[in-house]
Amino acid sequence: MSDPTSVIDDLHEESEELDRLVAGADARRWALATPAPGWSVAHQIAHLAWTDRSALLAVTDEDGFRELVEQALAAPDSFVDRGAEKDAGLPPADLLARWREGRAALEKALRAAPPGARFPWYGPPMSAASMATARLMETWAHGQDVADALGVVRAPTERLRHVAWLGVRTRDFAYGVHGLTPPADPFRVELRAPSGDLWVYGPEDAPQRVTGPALDFCLLVTQRAHRADLALRAEGPDADRWLDIAQAFAGLPGQGRRPKGEQA
Repeated sequence: MSDPTSVIDDLHEESEELDRLVAGADARRWALATPAPGWSVAHQIAHLAWTDRSALLAVTDEDGFRELVEQALAAPDSFVDRGAEKDAGLPPADLLARWREGRAALEKALRAAPPGARFPWYGPPMSAASMATARLMETWAHGQDVADALGVVRAPTERLRHVAWLGVRTRDFAYGVHGLTPPADPFRVELRAPSGDLWVYGPEDAPQRVTGPALDFCLLVTQRAHRADLALRAEGPDADRWLDIAQAFAGLPGQGRRPKGEQA
């Protein structure tokens, strides 16, 4: 993606949708538990605010971001939780203001990034478009946790195309973080978009295939739902294995969600 404008626009809209979801909530609802163990609604927003600030450092202050990476390497198992915990105890209005300020600064920096620029991250360096895509994926995924906690059913939007694209692109990464060798051949992925259009990835004649609703695929690759609860179909043993380990986010293998029938 050479021009990042469209994905930055979509990141803005995704953030605004989540903002509207929490802005009117009282302190009791900010304290509600989400599906992520130990994380309240406030933790989810604090995590997004912290990660937006990390991304802003990556775009504007490479030395400052390098210090964050060193901290992450020193405590890989607790680094993310500590980032969320740091601001989760703030009054909701203060936390909301902090998130708004950080994401606005990041958006401005991404829009001002020179063409072809690449920025450090916890994985490979990212372009402005890739950074915005990753932030949109995280905003949508953590927004799903918030929606679940608040008992809200969100209507899927065409912005899911960015999450789906990232889910396909991270196939080999998912194998790697599980200590597995990625398949040599590409897969065919066919997803039904919220609009009814078909989003397709990979060669049409690929024997390994994944098909189903785009929303379900996005829930799977962000590990916001268990495969057993989704209408995804795999053809071929490699594609079937992928659906058990798919992970579009950086870091250690996620714990995922238990099937609905096994949830407490």
